[in-house]
Amino acid sequence: MSGWTLRAKQPPALRVDLRGVTPNALAALSAAEVERLAVGHGNGLLPLAEFFRVAARDDDTLVFDADLARFDRVGWAMDGGTLRVAGHVGDYAGAGLRAGTIVIDGSAGVLAACEMAGGMLTIAGDVGDNAASALPGSMDGMRGGTLVVRGNAGARFGDRMRRGSALVFGDAGDFLASRLVAGTIALGGRAGQHVGYGMRRGSVVFAGAAPEVPPTFVPAVAEAAVFWQLLARELARFGGPFEALPRRAFLRQLGDLAADGKGELILLR
Repeated sequence: MSGWTLRAKQPPALRVDLRGVTPNALAALSAAEVERLAVGHGNGLLPLAEFFRVAARDDDTLVFDADLARFDRVGWAMDGGTLRVAGHVGDYAGAGLRAGTIVIDGSAGVLAACEMAGGMLTIAGDVGDNAASALPGSMDGMRGGTLVVRGNAGARFGDRMRRGSALVFGDAGDFLASRLVAGTIALGGRAGQHVGYGMRRGSVVFAGAAPEVPPTFVPAVAEAAVFWQLLARELARFGGPFEALPRRAFLRQLGDLAADGKGELILLR
């Protein structure tokens, strides 16, 4: 296998679809073959060389040395390897990720990590609406892996999420963890309105300010100290607002009872 560095030439006139441009897909190609790889540009297709200068690397990493704010589906359905972006990315970043590591040094658009099933996606900046959620028309959201957002998140973060862990160091918009089926979400900052709307199962940890708890959640009475220590230590590995979790007391609110839910909102003291 060989890695590649793709350096941007100029911002595209229309949005570009980078599905299929992944470390494993490019590993066995020559430089000429990488340059000829067709990517979506508006309603048509253009070779990758129209947008990037291609250079081989000594390692197995695929690096975009570019601001990809007008490039969508970065790392789409990636199944292994390492992909790094030295800037922002467009919509659907890391969507359908199955294995491997994606590191984005900037922010991402809407639907980042939607239906992600494995691997790790780290975003240094913010994410737009519906991150870690379901693709439009689908019933299942994030299904596995780990998503780390070091900035803020938009509305409906984790909507219909089924498995995996998703951490947001900053604030989140309205409807955080709406219709959550399972998995763990941890928030370091403030949450918007309607937290846990329609939540079925799963855990949402609030390391920062406690949210407005919906009236369809009730205080838990069962002891959960052992469970909390296991979860807290796992989240503490990511540092930042989660580093001190194992040393903090907690309260649990169970629901959403309006949806016959058995999830939990974990509030720290």
